[in-house]
Amino acid sequence: MFRLLANGYEWPRMITIYGIRNCDTMKQAFAWLDDHGIAWTFHDYRKSGIDSALLHAWSKVLGWKTLLNTRGTTWRKLSAEEQDVTTQSKAVQLMQTYPSLIRRPVVETGGGHLLVGFESATWSSFIG
Repeated sequence: MFRLLANGYEWPRMITIYGIRNCDTMKQAFAWLDDHGIAWTFHDYRKSGIDSALLHAWSKVLGWKTLLNTRGTTWRKLSAEEQDVTTQSKAVQLMQTYPSLIRRPVVETGGGHLLVGFESATWSSFIG
């Protein structure tokens, strides 16, 4: 995890990848990291949950709209009231309740970068 410092964020040295293991995008991300010989740890937020403080910190860096997956089946199954997300706090609460609403993967690069989604060219710029 990372901690907030007075002048910004202190990021971990090892790459941490967050997501749901059986997701196809996650499998591509795991393969890319392995193919590039990059050490990583995995946090499955469906099995282990996700801390609200971490989601709030990510939201401050990326914006909660970037983190909230509104394209998946889980989102479509929500009621109109649940889909009426207008604040970071409501988005974080929803993502904690339904972890599959968190876009994946989310990667803390160890170099101070936070990446969302898998795009090999972007990853090469920040990780490889």
